[in-house]
Amino acid sequence: MSTAAMSPPDEEQTVLHPPVQLQISGMTCAACATTIEKRLSRIDGVHASVNFASERATVTGMGVKDAIAAVKDAGYTAALLSDIDLAAEAERRITMLRRRLIVAVLLTLPLMDIGLVLALEPQLRFPAWDWLLVSLSLPVVFWSAWPFHKATWTNLRHGVTSMDTLVSLGVLSSFGWSFISILIGAQDHERYWLGYGITPAGADTLYLDVAAGVTCFLLAGRYFEARAKRSARSVLTALRQLAAKNARVLRNGIETVVPVEQLHQSDLFITLAGETLAADGEVIEGSSSIDTSMMTGEPMPADVTVGSAVLGGTMNLTGRIVARATGVGDHSQLARMAVLAEEAQARKANVQRLVDKVVEIFVPAVLAIVVLTFFGWWIAGAGTRHALSAGLSVLVIACPCALGLATPTALMVGVGRGGQLGILIKGPEALEASGRIDTVVFDKTGTATSGEMTLVATLPANGQDVDRAHRYAAALDQHSTHPVAKAVVAAVKGTIPACPSPRTLAGRGASGEVEGHRVMVGNPAFLTEAEIKIPAELSHTVEKAAETGRSAVLVAIDGQAAAALVVADTVKPEASEVIAQLKDMGLRTVLLTGDSKAAAEAVGTQLGTDEVLAEVLPTDKAGVVERLRSESRVVAMVGDGINDAAALASSDLGMALVTGTDIAMRSADIICVRHHLGVVPDAIGLSRRTLRTIRGNLAWAFIYNIAAIPIAAAGFLNPLISGLAMSLSSLFVVTHSLRLRNFGTRS
Repeated sequence: MSTAAMSPPDEEQTVLHPPVQLQISGMTCAACATTIEKRLSRIDGVHASVNFASERATVTGMGVKDAIAAVKDAGYTAALLSDIDLAAEAERRITMLRRRLIVAVLLTLPLMDIGLVLALEPQLRFPAWDWLLVSLSLPVVFWSAWPFHKATWTNLRHGVTSMDTLVSLGVLSSFGWSFISILIGAQDHERYWLGYGITPAGADTLYLDVAAGVTCFLLAGRYFEARAKRSARSVLTALRQLAAKNARVLRNGIETVVPVEQLHQSDLFITLAGETLAADGEVIEGSSSIDTSMMTGEPMPADVTVGSAVLGGTMNLTGRIVARATGVGDHSQLARMAVLAEEAQARKANVQRLVDKVVEIFVPAVLAIVVLTFFGWWIAGAGTRHALSAGLSVLVIACPCALGLATPTALMVGVGRGGQLGILIKGPEALEASGRIDTVVFDKTGTATSGEMTLVATLPANGQDVDRAHRYAAALDQHSTHPVAKAVVAAVKGTIPACPSPRTLAGRGASGEVEGHRVMVGNPAFLTEAEIKIPAELSHTVEKAAETGRSAVLVAIDGQAAAALVVADTVKPEASEVIAQLKDMGLRTVLLTGDSKAAAEAVGTQLGTDEVLAEVLPTDKAGVVERLRSESRVVAMVGDGINDAAALASSDLGMALVTGTDIAMRSADIICVRHHLGVVPDAIGLSRRTLRTIRGNLAWAFIYNIAAIPIAAAGFLNPLISGLAMSLSSLFVVTHSLRLRNFGTRS
């Protein structure tokens, strides 16, 4: 790569040609991404970054048409990202691979069965039995395996080799050996074609098995990889679906409902109770309680009045508010979080890249050895037949079937076992990260805690009956949607008396008549404004609750303070044990929250985490994760909310609880389905075990090839034995992967 290509383009060039986002088609391995990146970066003033995992390219310094043309010149196709329906494109590729895989499996199974029986029992052979096997293998070799052949041709045109090269050559050579042997065997056995003789009786069927079997295994790997990529790409779409579709715009004093796209900066928009805010804004009229849990993850609604900032995508709970739009469309916090999540996902690595990097050297080396083997034996006077046999033996035994199986088989077994344990692993990138993480960051609300407000304490005043005060408070709150009110109502034992017409004041409390008594329930300011004296013990309870992140509401009956009701988001029962398990695994634990420092410290102490990071805004969570990573920490993030999406994607390993939002799950690498926090250490343990299995498979495959190739080149193996050895190597990889079924849980 040239110096110009490595450095960013100058300011003038950037202004003329802003960054172009392209969706690339036709890439099959990391070598393809490298080829495109190098081709684009050779152009003066152009800087390109191509991500194989997301199949996207960011090109700066040239126009859209020129960038697409340059990619096409490299042998691939591209389109502007905004012009592509990613979901449809992903589904098209998955459908294509599934069809080819189904055809391959349906034809390979009878091919193997018939071939094996007829090879072992020659007396059962019937006329043209060998041509039947050829007919079964033809669609597999030339249609099902077409993606490998196409990629090989594209790469060879540009002087590049990849794993597809050996796969394609191995499949075609195995088929070619069988076809020519059958063709010659059908003629006079004393005749030779270019000195090329026939193989032992029945051996030709095994090469057809090799050609079809390799195709089946590797197509299965590509199919499951494509499915994993489809899940990883849907974050931005899902996030945008949360935004309001329409907005109540106030223009010239007239309220009009318009599509949210027609809402502009500084427009006034109205949001009624129960509606989603259409944009970020500043309240200029009205007051209400806003459910921000979708954005902040916090269960306590935010009370807003004139001058308060509100976020698009959050829910208005109680009153009518009018706000001035400060962030619309792509400039809203919701949109920025979507972009953060997508950019972080684009940096994800893939375990298969390790194979691709080795193959960059391995494939040309194998091809060179095949040529040297053939000419070495031919020059030595061994004859064309023996030279071809030795060369083909090297090519067949070097065919990276075990390399191709190493990742997908372990992944499939690991994912299957995880499914039984309530752990969904999206793809190899999660496994790669799990083996290196040293820090686990927990979102507090809804992850380490229940995410729901619960009545945790009651305190009477002036000799009042606390149960009576509780029931009267519930009478006022029984129709409210406020989380604190719902917690008060849920904790009542017995019947709740009626309250004919409760009056609610947003951000203050409620009042009404219950069983002939005048009742008030709310914050201290609400009671003070009504000239109700608050006893010292109740004031102390309110202050203590605030210091520990809890909320206390006061109840007054007939003008006298009667009780304090304390509600809180409680820590999950198993959370402390889970933190201890993670520490036993050698991991550092961090609690991350937007709550106050006092509230966060209280929970962190209860859990026993190593570090507490409080008062972190939703858009800053990803920044905190990045800071931890910049300190050479390898970070796993555990979350459940929309506000966690960017942090989950920014982390080395994102883990989402299924009790959380769909966005969090789409952003994560691992989804924890079991309703127990102990699923977190189980998921990390299973991921590490699966990764060790993949590494073991790869090590075996590499060692096998390194040891077997010299033996084949020396002429000690004919292609039949080479094919058998390759099959045994694959069998070892599959058997080793199946051991993952024995993985047990800690909880």
